[in-house]
Amino acid sequence: MGALRPLPRTLLRDTAYAAIRDAIVRGELPPGEPVRDADLAERLGLSRAPVRDALARLADEGLVETKPQSYTRVTRLEPRAVREAAVVVRAMHELAARVAVPLLTPEDIAAMRAANARFEDATRSGAVGEALQADDELHDVLVRACGNRAVAATIARYTPLIRRLEWRQFAQATALESAELHERLIDACAGPDADEAARITARIWRALEELADEASVI
Repeated sequence: MGALRPLPRTLLRDTAYAAIRDAIVRGELPPGEPVRDADLAERLGLSRAPVRDALARLADEGLVETKPQSYTRVTRLEPRAVREAAVVVRAMHELAARVAVPLLTPEDIAAMRAANARFEDATRSGAVGEALQADDELHDVLVRACGNRAVAATIARYTPLIRRLEWRQFAQATALESAELHERLIDACAGPDADEAARITARIWRALEELADEASVI
């Protein structure tokens, strides 16, 4: 856990959540690793209360597991659970694309192209964290434009469970294929062709389902 650093106190629970989640995704807190709120609070420079809140949220999302009066630890990556989450995330992104395309503005298309340029640069340089952020920014354009709060909430709820697989995917050379699919998605959005955008979106996210099928429990 050496990569965890003290955080500004003003950010508290949300920042503690993001820091611990990212440490799990990057493998700095490996599967099976015990996590203690007191230790994490000291490393992050926070009180124990926001860290406990963050751990409760992570448990709800399936990234940590807790047995009362016994342990709290990072969960192992269970392919079935991850695949089920990936199916839901794919369906929500596909729906968002289908609804959003007729509503997109030229500024939205420009934002997607800029995000994909950052994504491609990051994947080429091996900056996996930056690639994930750029990928989120690209797809978030469609999620925001569709205007469906249930879609956005469902994506937010289940994405953390598949993030460890995304980290693995974007660390591979084949991640550059995602940049090409992104470009095709953007062209469909600019068309506008909602059906094609939804089809490409489904293909992009289905890759994570396939990766979960191939994964062993880690």
